[in-house]
Amino acid sequence: MRTGPGRQPECLITGRRLQYTQPLHTVAKESFPLPPLRPSMSTASSTSDADDLFASSTMTIGEHLEELRACLIRGSIGLVIGVIIGFFIGRPVVHLIESPLRRALGEYYTERAIDAFDTWTPRQAGGPGLPYSRAEVIDAVERHGLSFDLREVHPGRLPGAAAVQPPGETFDLEALQPMLLWQPLARDSRVSITTLSAQEAFGIYVKAALLVGFVLAGPWIIYQLWTFVAAGLYPHEKRLIHLFLPISTLLFLAGVLLAFFFVFDFVLSYLLAFNEWLGLDPDPRISEWLSFVLFLPVGFGLGFQLPLVMVFLDRLGIVEADTFTSQWRMALVVICITAAILTPADPYSMLFLATPLAALYFGGIALCRWTNGPAAAATRPTR
Repeated sequence: MRTGPGRQPECLITGRRLQYTQPLHTVAKESFPLPPLRPSMSTASSTSDADDLFASSTMTIGEHLEELRACLIRGSIGLVIGVIIGFFIGRPVVHLIESPLRRALGEYYTERAIDAFDTWTPRQAGGPGLPYSRAEVIDAVERHGLSFDLREVHPGRLPGAAAVQPPGETFDLEALQPMLLWQPLARDSRVSITTLSAQEAFGIYVKAALLVGFVLAGPWIIYQLWTFVAAGLYPHEKRLIHLFLPISTLLFLAGVLLAFFFVFDFVLSYLLAFNEWLGLDPDPRISEWLSFVLFLPVGFGLGFQLPLVMVFLDRLGIVEADTFTSQWRMALVVICITAAILTPADPYSMLFLATPLAALYFGGIALCRWTNGPAAAATRPTR
């Protein structure tokens, strides 16, 4: 087809002129319609911003890293302040940590002394008996805080004796008479906790200061991490954190307090009785005891987080509440294995952790069903 200014279009093959009833540009537009134009960048961004919960807090990767650095610096400053305070109160903290062990050792050696008092018999029939009655011994131990050692001496060989016994050729075993040597229990060398090197005591003091620093600065550090994480959470996720974070803290503290003020006494009594059964005298070191003190309460505190772990697994759809209910027998087996891992190698500590964990497991099932109730299901967000 040939066209030109003011000329009718004609066919290149036949040379005949072509006739159109409407303008050519109209025919082209109707025959080959153009696709609709894409919305402009400003229109698209304004539409997406209306649905973006984080439109007002959008940050680049560099800004996220800068915010993380600022949170870590503020948390580190709080930790340093807590450690400095810990150096001032490190001595009473060390005494507080070793108090359960000192108390257990005192009871252990006192019971051994009373058993020796009860089982003592004269060397010969009709020989002299013990100079104290059992009631006097119990009163001295329980009311006055004294400890004693049962020894045997020759009265005539003591300084200032009324009748001095002259030395002989052989040792007179039958002439020995019982005597009780008294001293305050706090001064008994068997109750003291030893160190095997000069620098070990300083290391324990530094560890106690660090422990105090972490305890004091813990809420501040958690708050700083929360300020960084909260910027990337949805509003309903923030509400869940506000609900479950205090519960998690209370459960952790409950586990720590249960271990420190209740479980320690039973565990130490069992371990010391096992030493006695083997015929061994315990000589505990403060460094090993500190590791034990930190390990057992932390294990209890982590174990007490079981209900919240169950709720989060249920909320994520990984394990449902009905599965927790139907598999409770298997769960009890897992709880016993976990308690054995989180506690030292003695049955008492494992039992004292497994029993509350079993109760918390069924409490976690009830909590899962509560969070899945009609009101919670109606307000549960969908992504």
